[in-house]
Amino acid sequence: MLRKIGVLIAALALAVTGLSAPAHAARTPVVFVHGYAGGAFNWTTAKSVFQSGGYANSELFTYEYNSYGNNVANAQGLATFVDNVRAQTGSAQVDIVNHSMGGLVSLWYLKQLNGHPKVRHLASIAGANHGTTFAAACLIFVTCQQMYPGSSFINTLTSGDETPGATKYATWYSACDGVIIPYTSTRLTGATNTNVLCQTHLGFLIDTSVLTQIRTFLAT
Repeated sequence: MLRKIGVLIAALALAVTGLSAPAHAARTPVVFVHGYAGGAFNWTTAKSVFQSGGYANSELFTYEYNSYGNNVANAQGLATFVDNVRAQTGSAQVDIVNHSMGGLVSLWYLKQLNGHPKVRHLASIAGANHGTTFAAACLIFVTCQQMYPGSSFINTLTSGDETPGATKYATWYSACDGVIIPYTSTRLTGATNTNVLCQTHLGFLIDTSVLTQIRTFLAT
């Protein structure tokens, strides 16, 4: 009899312990896509903001690519990277957060490579989504040629539906950007477009207010 009571007490204690320390609730993994000449180092503040909101480090991924190569190849690399993240995490979809030229890489993947079924949210920070005349400074590189307004790359992206599929799209842009010219280039038809009062192109990457807004957007 005493033995049975002891077993019951042990089982009850185990149940209570389980209730008091719930497992981490898995979130949709986030893939960060940097801009021209950027890298994983661009996302240090973003990762901190996301982790403070409950994300585990194992749910945050940074995709790095060749800024001086070809954005078609970079988008193909993103497709492979997303599939690897999905396989690693067991998640059917990912959320993508991009900056600057990373907007072009991301949109080519979603639109031209039919990646949108695998992407739950797309958040574009100061994305060069309709090109930027600032790219004239680096036209020696194919990526900059593609990023210039009116290029065949830009025309392909902006023809038809700019926000395909069931993916939720949002952008953040500012008149004080200084690199995305015109600054309204970031806006996408069909997206939630947020005009930030005054923020610089690189300042966006450490703007905890904007990054918190993005974290909240991904939770919708």
